Amino acid sequence: MSTASRPYPIVQDLIESFAAWLKHRREMNEMRQLDRADFDRIAQDLRIAPDDLEELVRHGKHAADELPRMLEQLGISADRLGRAQPLLLRDMERVCSLCNQKGQCDRDLVDGTAAENYHGYCANASTLESLDRADVAPR
Repeated sequence: MSTASRPYPIVQDLIESFAAWLKHRREMNEMRQLDRADFDRIAQDLRIAPDDLEELVRHGKHAADELPRMLEQLGISADRLGRAQPLLLRDMERVCSLCNQKGQCDRDLVDGTAAENYHGYCANASTLESLDRADVAPR
């Protein structure tokens, strides 16, 4: 629904934000109800450190939304990368999710300058630079 077709877009946006916040709080409460052994087992099954899993849950499901946009601006196909190196892509998502430079990244992605600037702040920069572009370029 476009902003123009909603009678009170600011109120609607606030309601949606509050609903998303409540949902995230419920997810956090569910996680806290797990005993430590179950939580550690889940982290082990996912092949990540329990502390990283806890932090990833805290950041929410949209914490790595910048990665596909960054890949696109660098001429890398997320689909091809996922097929060629699924564990690498998953680790890049983890790194992106835990990043503290979201503001700079979001600004560069919006401005279309991420490809020129990401080296200075992106925790995935060395991984991105090491990719064989021929294997992951869009077709």
